[in-house]
Amino acid sequence: MLEKSIQDVLILWATIDPIGTLALFAAITAGLAPAERRKTAAKAIAYSAAILLSSIVIGQVILDGMGIKLNSLQVAGGAILFLFGLQMIFGDTVTASSQPEPGHDIAVFPLAVPSIASPGAIMAVILLTDNDVYGIASQATTAAIMLGVLLITWVLMLLATPILRVIGNNGAAIMVKVMGMILAALSVELVLNALHIQGWAGQTF
Repeated sequence: MLEKSIQDVLILWATIDPIGTLALFAAITAGLAPAERRKTAAKAIAYSAAILLSSIVIGQVILDGMGIKLNSLQVAGGAILFLFGLQMIFGDTVTASSQPEPGHDIAVFPLAVPSIASPGAIMAVILLTDNDVYGIASQATTAAIMLGVLLITWVLMLLATPILRVIGNNGAAIMVKVMGMILAALSVELVLNALHIQGWAGQTF
C-alpha cells in the first residue's frame, strides 16, 4: 500500500503539475486584483476536482462498457503519460496556446483545463483507480492523494507572486522538467507491467 501511495503521489504530482500551474496562474492573473485572483484560484481547483473525481467514477464504467482490457489501457495510458512527460521536459512552461480566450473564464480555461485537470491527469486517475485491480480502500486513498495535490496547487497559486520572486521563472521551469523526467520513467514502468516484463526494470545494463 505504501509503495502504491508513493507511486500515486509522484504520478499525480507530475500530471497535475502544481509548479507549472503556479507559473501559468501568475502570468495570466497578473492584472487582477488580489481578491479576484483568490476567487479565480478557488474556482479553478473546484472545477478540476469535479473533473478528476468524475473521471474516477465514470471513466472506468465507460471503459468497461467499451470492452477495453486493462493491459490495453495500461499500454495506451503509459504511452500518453510518456508523451506528456516529454512535453514537460522539452516544452515551455507557459505557451501561447495557454492564453485565455476573450470572454471566457480563465478559471475554466486554461487553468482547470488543460493545466490542472490535464489529459495526463485524467488518464492517470483512471489508471490508478482501476476497478479490476484496486479495491475500494486503495481507490479512496488515490482520490484523497489527488485532492491533497489539488490543495497544494491551490496554496501555491495563492502564493504565486512571492514564490516566483524567490525561485524565478527559470527555477519553476527546471522543477517542471525534473517532474517530466520522473513521469516519463513511471510511464515506462506502467507499460512494462502491462506487458508482463516488469523484471526488466530491475536489471542492470
